[in-house]
Amino acid sequence: MLEVKGILNGVVLDHIKAGKGLEVFHMLKLNKIDAPVVLLMNVGSKDLGKKDIIKIEDKVDFNFDILSLIDTHITVNIIKNDKRVEKFTVEVPEEIIGHIECKNPRCITNFDDYVNPTFHKYAEDDKVLEYVCSFCEEITKFKK
Repeated sequence: MLEVKGILNGVVLDHIKAGKGLEVFHMLKLNKIDAPVVLLMNVGSKDLGKKDIIKIEDKVDFNFDILSLIDTHITVNIIKNDKRVEKFTVEVPEEIIGHIECKNPRCITNFDDYVNPTFHKYAEDDKVLEYVCSFCEEITKFKK
């Protein structure tokens, strides 16, 4: 059986839908940080059947709400001195700055390095989140 030890200080992202952990890994750009990161995929879960988990040692300065674009059920556990000191679920942000790209290939945000893409929540229902680009008004959809 695989054994992964707990972390002393850092973040544990839990209750990620099975198979979505790699998307979370890339969205947070965890391959670019200088800290130990563990990505567990298809771990057994009583509630979900299977789930993914990510453990990040010594890093807590992320905008976790952007993870709601991948899965709104992700829980964030802040660990200090080997104890969970905070736990919360990600929330759908009203505004997203710089974490996603506009789908419009002619949008200025896609070819000007000095313009940070900014999106505002346009619509939300049980299946889809929609954000509108503040520069070209293109709507970008995310499936829940």
